[in-house]
Amino acid sequence: SNKRNACWCYKILSFSFCSDPSCRRRCIMGRLDGKVIVLSAAAQGIGRAAAMAFAKEGAQVTATDINREKLQELDSIQGIRTKVVDVTKRDQVEALAMEHDHVDVLFNVAGFVHHGTILDCKEDDWDFTMNTNVRSMYLMCKAFLPKMLAKKSGNIINMASVASSIKGVVNRCVYSTSKAAVIGLTKSIAADFIEQGIRCNCVCPGTVDTPSLRGRIQAQADPEQAFKDFMARQKTGRMCTAEEVAHLCVYLASDESAYVTGTEHIIDGGWRL
Repeated sequence: SNKRNACWCYKILSFSFCSDPSCRRRCIMGRLDGKVIVLSAAAQGIGRAAAMAFAKEGAQVTATDINREKLQELDSIQGIRTKVVDVTKRDQVEALAMEHDHVDVLFNVAGFVHHGTILDCKEDDWDFTMNTNVRSMYLMCKAFLPKMLAKKSGNIINMASVASSIKGVVNRCVYSTSKAAVIGLTKSIAADFIEQGIRCNCVCPGTVDTPSLRGRIQAQADPEQAFKDFMARQKTGRMCTAEEVAHLCVYLASDESAYVTGTEHIIDGGWRL
């Protein structure tokens, strides 16, 4: 227990209680209270849901994206600061890092899904996918990791996928290759810096109902059949929601996962089984 403004406050797990009803709102503690979090691809989908969930739990969030219009919708949310950043551009990433004295959590979300086999994948498709899905994480980690090492404390979360080294998926050749690389990057960082207080994990979703997915479905020759095909592989009878992935991300960003590092966290409704 502790004294705060002449009231008696105490905390059980992640919840705080107060003897003074007028103080009760001020004494509520979030699971991420005081943490500084930077994330990419925050304008929609999983990134947007995670940014909102982080802020709700008390974090100070810098939400980045290249989609200025959608990103600005987050400006009204307490705890979120938005900034347009292309995380495939080294100068922009380094400038973003310079704005922060320290960062507790880095969440790399930016990604692109290419549809097709290796025979459908042109060199430009390969380069664009690897640049967006892997090199962007390399740039972000390299820019922010020194700040974490200076404090001997830091937490990196990378967005991978079940479509990776975990499971072979039809028409996801370069995407799966890039996400397998993300898993390898995650384990490498975790192994290299574990003794310096750095944790690094990755999230591996299955099919998540996001604007990106809906756009890919509409881009198919037969959108109705494409939707049926996506649903046919859902063993639970539904897709995952972005909010469900965000709940997992809150856990990984919090001190509740302090003993967790170098692991793939699968959230796929059993798709891989």
